[in-house]
Amino acid sequence: MTHMPATVQARQKRSAKAKDPLQFATDLIQKEPWPIARHVFVIAEIGINHNGDMEMAKQLIDMAKAAGCDAVKFQKRTIDIVYSKEFLDSPRESPWGVTQRAQKEALELDQEAYDEIDAYCRKLKIDWFASAWDVPSQMFLRRYNLTHNKIASPMITHKELLETVAKEGKPTFISTGMSLYEDIDKAVEVFRRHECPFVLMHCVSEYPVPEQALNLRCITELRRRYDCPVGYSGHEATMIPGVLVAMMGVVAVERHITLDRSMYGSDQAASLEKRGLEILVGYIRTIETVLGDGVKRVTPQEQTNAEKLRYWRPAADRAR
Repeated sequence: MTHMPATVQARQKRSAKAKDPLQFATDLIQKEPWPIARHVFVIAEIGINHNGDMEMAKQLIDMAKAAGCDAVKFQKRTIDIVYSKEFLDSPRESPWGVTQRAQKEALELDQEAYDEIDAYCRKLKIDWFASAWDVPSQMFLRRYNLTHNKIASPMITHKELLETVAKEGKPTFISTGMSLYEDIDKAVEVFRRHECPFVLMHCVSEYPVPEQALNLRCITELRRRYDCPVGYSGHEATMIPGVLVAMMGVVAVERHITLDRSMYGSDQAASLEKRGLEILVGYIRTIETVLGDGVKRVTPQEQTNAEKLRYWRPAADRAR
């Protein structure tokens, strides 16, 4: 008999005891006139903003945890699959060398680094997962028994990768940037065929994206067309759209985060720094409180104010 390593067994036991990983998509404050999630699942996209530095990655995880995010997300690639030799050999100045390969390899974390990320996130009690950009990378991520999967926008037309992810049956966030409905139709068919739960993430793949290009009304159309939970993956420079979409009924909000937007990296300018992330999460978490229950009533303080300000009341009423 083949025995599973103790670490794998422990991860599977934790997973079995965990609550429904898609509960946030069905626990609603209201269903009509449009659904609003009670707890929007906030994903802090670290991506490659760690610049290959594990201490920086941990600082970003700390930042996400302190701000109240539900999960952090990374990106996993097999460099020689995702990029051609010609591209990797082409020139590119970076802190790590003068070729595309030097830059790409420096930004890619190895198994030792991911083992450390896994242990660190478990210690902090924050979920983590990653978007795989190729099938071997998805197979690599399986060893961590992660709660969620992610399909990045460029990968939504990668049929083999979609099939590989959907077969796992884990709740999956599917970003819809740089795609049309015909592309989304095919991705949705794969996940429904494998009975794999998913959240479609409205996304515009520009870094950063100007606010006039956000087209947030697509959120409503995605929900209507596919009858599924919808989220938002934003690349704008501000936090305001992330709050607006939460009121529009998204069940998940994903934003890139950074220690400093002026740092080296293609995603840094489309990311939120510490204060911006704190404001975004804080405003989103306020939604349930300010919405209330919809029952019109006069509060005790309103009653006191009315007695002071409604001077035209009969004398007998004022004497009470």
